Amino acid sequence: MGKRSTPEEIIAKLQEVEVRLARGETTAQAVRSIGVTEQTYYRWRKEYGGLQVGQAKRMKENARLRRAISDLTLDNQILQEVNKGKVLSPSRKREAADHVVETLGATERRACRVIGQHRSTQRKPRVVRQDEDVLTAAIIALAERFGRYDYRRITAMLRRDGWHVNEKRVYRIWRREGLKVPMKQPKRGRLWLNDGSCIRLRPMHKGHVWSYDFVQDRTHDGKVFRILCVIDEFTRECLANRVERRLNSRDVLDTLGELFVAHGPPEHIRSDNGPEFIATALRDWLGRVGVKTLYIEPGSPWENGYCESFNSKLRDELLAREIFFDLREAQILIEAWRRHYNTVRPHSSLGYRPPAPQTILPAAFIPPYCGEVAA
Repeated sequence: MGKRSTPEEIIAKLQEVEVRLARGETTAQAVRSIGVTEQTYYRWRKEYGGLQVGQAKRMKENARLRRAISDLTLDNQILQEVNKGKVLSPSRKREAADHVVETLGATERRACRVIGQHRSTQRKPRVVRQDEDVLTAAIIALAERFGRYDYRRITAMLRRDGWHVNEKRVYRIWRREGLKVPMKQPKRGRLWLNDGSCIRLRPMHKGHVWSYDFVQDRTHDGKVFRILCVIDEFTRECLANRVERRLNSRDVLDTLGELFVAHGPPEHIRSDNGPEFIATALRDWLGRVGVKTLYIEPGSPWENGYCESFNSKLRDELLAREIFFDLREAQILIEAWRRHYNTVRPHSSLGYRPPAPQTILPAAFIPPYCGEVAA
């Protein structure tokens, strides 16, 4: 099959035939000299007869413009057809491309190019695993129970329950089911002195630095109660959550005394400059037992970052989701949440392991909290 002639070449050949005919040659001889059949010659003359080369170029350009406009119109129709919702996942793009091909009559190649789907992905059949429905139900159940956990913590809990699954598969199911990923907390910079030194003491081992702070909430009748939170900054373990209507420096001293007997006194203890923490009796007692106090700068809560992070998780996962009808209910639920936090809840800073797991319990056991009743 010969090379197809361009419009410019066709017009030149027609002019050559006209010159030969003017010299007395027959049509057959003249047509044979340009290397085409008489049918092709007459078709060319009907289409390009009387045109100049510049006119042929303009016709070619107009045809190109009409084809481009037609392509843009079809692309716009495809986008309007599939733009009724977000098309993000490959499965949704596959359904959108099939719908465009069936509705608008576009080719699969064009539909995939406009939608942004690779053709090999479009043609690859979707394989559903046998455990897909069971895994989806397990993810939804954990997400409903622990509403503020993201997919990474859900993945860690699934692995603890015996699932061999990676984060990407859990994330895919998470997005497909429309589960909401909690917003990330903004990063805080360190507080530096004018001489360039950092005033924050980093915990190096268990019992090196403890920190404590107060969290305030209300029962259903509007009455205020306070929570004294004490954590070990190195292990992230919550050592105590004391819940009372009022807490003063004497209550803080009593709580620390019980913790020192159970866990041993730490080397340092960090807090803000609240009156309960800077009381003379408390500071003298800590000095006698050999515990050094670390007070943050006023108005700089990020210096007590470990305790502030724990307080935010306590409020986000429990206090903001539960209605406490009396103080006794608040004490029970908060203590149950503390045990869950220490023994079950995956911590990202610890490789998605709990700070103090209860190894004597079976792997699938989850201590109840947030109002759940143990069997």
